[in-house]
Amino acid sequence: MTKIFLVLVLLVFNVLVTTSAGNFNQDFDITWGDGRAKILDNGQSLTLSLDKTSGSGFRSKNQYLFGKIDMQIKLVPGNSAGTVTAYYLSSLGSTHDEIDFEFLGNLSGDPYILHTNIFTQGKGNREQQFYLWFDPTKDFHTYSILWNPQTIIFSVDGTPIREFKNLESKGVSFPKDQGMWIYSSLWNADDWATRGGLVKTDWSKAPFTASYRNFNAQACTWSSGTSRCPSKSPNESSWLTQSLDSTGQERIKWVQKNYMIYNYCRDTKRFPQGFPPECSAA
Repeated sequence: MTKIFLVLVLLVFNVLVTTSAGNFNQDFDITWGDGRAKILDNGQSLTLSLDKTSGSGFRSKNQYLFGKIDMQIKLVPGNSAGTVTAYYLSSLGSTHDEIDFEFLGNLSGDPYILHTNIFTQGKGNREQQFYLWFDPTKDFHTYSILWNPQTIIFSVDGTPIREFKNLESKGVSFPKDQGMWIYSSLWNADDWATRGGLVKTDWSKAPFTASYRNFNAQACTWSSGTSRCPSKSPNESSWLTQSLDSTGQERIKWVQKNYMIYNYCRDTKRFPQGFPPECSAA
């Protein structure tokens, strides 16, 4: 009886360890900003700030090859026009892979634009943009990337908004061979971010601040060409083989019907000779 109890305790402990929130001191390095990025609350939260002199950013200590990455973010409130808060996975080099969330600021009262993109072997141009169904500046919301050998799924508060399937069989490259770091930054992009650059950053409202908490990575780490994956706990869903179920497919249709404002797969002016192959193959 005692042995059974100990086994149960260890199993519960393992579940807690593999799904608990990370620590910013342990998991990330502040990479730029000259003091404008701050790790607070003994590593439980982090803030990035932007003023007229500089923005700021951080990067994960680990590289990852496949995983489920969650981050809670509260975006710059008020007049955030001209600012971009970027949260993404990326490798390095001219043939890099990248999976992007970018939050494009706007005038007070106007909605943020959530800009997504995927680069494979250095090629991007796969933009999809959305409005959100809530105010992302009032509270923290969870932005997730599920990345496994079969698919990439972007989610907001558990609701999938975009899927990019592995269509290598159709000649579409897929990020599966390069480890990627997690990055986030807050920076000035008023030459393009808000209404194509028509609305500039109002520096009288600076400093602009975005806040982060509850980072969690169920992921395989990548080092020197070798991938190491965590052992699965009995209750843990297998993100490594996860795909959209029927409920997820219905949710993504709902988001794309009601909140998508740009889809490269529908931009005939941009692709007069025909859409990229993943647009029809998906």
